[in-house]
Amino acid sequence: MSIRVLLADDQALVRGALAALLSLESDLEVVAEVARGDEVLASAQECKPDVCLLDIEMPGLDGIETARQLQAALPGCRSLIVTTFSRPGYLRRALEAGANGFVVKDTPARELADAVRRVHAGLRVVDPALATESLIGGPNPLTAREQEVLTEALSGAPVAAIAGRVHLSAGTVRNHLSAAIRKTDTVTRGEAARVAQERGWL
Repeated sequence: MSIRVLLADDQALVRGALAALLSLESDLEVVAEVARGDEVLASAQECKPDVCLLDIEMPGLDGIETARQLQAALPGCRSLIVTTFSRPGYLRRALEAGANGFVVKDTPARELADAVRRVHAGLRVVDPALATESLIGGPNPLTAREQEVLTEALSGAPVAAIAGRVHLSAGTVRNHLSAAIRKTDTVTRGEAARVAQERGWL
């Protein structure tokens, strides 16, 4: 009985390469390929995969939120994040969202196929180097509101505009930005947003 796999990646070349590599394995069958995170759930409901391989950065919905959505709607379907972004914060957020594994795209084909099998068997698979970095780096210190405000700050928008978008007063936004700057050990909100993004906290 083959393990049914759904691939979700917005880069057609990467998606095609993954499909070709996994199809070489006699016990793995790629049953669907999608280019957007917001297409995963409908596709999974239709083709009933055992494991979904999810990229992190996709249009529509990112891989972490997609994993959360899959766990809520199709708890029997396992999700494995496969990404070029080896950021420790992403790993922690993905596992908290219900992902069953997290590997980087330069993982050798044989190891990736093995990761699919292990996730399907109910095991948790995590890139060892990333797991070590995540433990050293500690948890994300930002609150949900600080993350929301910093995400808006990435665009360089003024405080008033950010306040309008997140439905808070300008004073409250300033307080959240100040806290985030302190927690990221930076000087400006732009630096704080960049550091938080680099660490996978946003």
